[in-house]
Amino acid sequence: MTPPASTTTAVTETPAAPVTRYTVTAISLHWVIALLIFANIALGFIGVHWAPAAWERPMLDLHKSFGLTILALVIVRAAWRLTHRPPPLPAAYPKIEVFAAHAAHYALYFLIFALPITGWIHDSAWSAAAAHPFFLYWVIPFFRLGFITALDPATKDAVHTLFGTLHTWFGYALYAVLAAHIAGALKHQLIDREPELQRMWRG
Repeated sequence: MTPPASTTTAVTETPAAPVTRYTVTAISLHWVIALLIFANIALGFIGVHWAPAAWERPMLDLHKSFGLTILALVIVRAAWRLTHRPPPLPAAYPKIEVFAAHAAHYALYFLIFALPITGWIHDSAWSAAAAHPFFLYWVIPFFRLGFITALDPATKDAVHTLFGTLHTWFGYALYAVLAAHIAGALKHQLIDREPELQRMWRG
């Protein structure tokens, strides 16, 4: 006798959508730059506000070394981004959040370029720069910007003040954009349950 047909319906699970990650190069550059930025924020505050007087100059030189390294790495990162299309954002994201994500990325790129450049100009216009040569990571002699150091003293003093102010305000802007960037990533990861962090992490 033929056994009765089973009345149980098989349930087919829909596989989760694969995580679309950035390339290994983009991921590596992202995290190295991020770590250097946070280290540099700490160095800037400690060197100016809390370090003993004897440590202030060495810590500021390390702060400048990190800044110039970040500038070099972000140039590489931007070149990589131009030649390698990033993975698309999930289609479920609202348009306003997609716009905000792109705006935050453009703002971050601008500020990560602007901060070391304004700092470099500010340092090059320092009236005592000639008496305090700069060594990258305390070892490699590094140059100031000649077209700035050649200015007359009054103009150089004005440039020093202006670009020091710009450097400070760009720093505040970076803190705000970084906070928004991190909050947005955590919102997508923890509330929307989208694999946002996995996109920028090696699988």
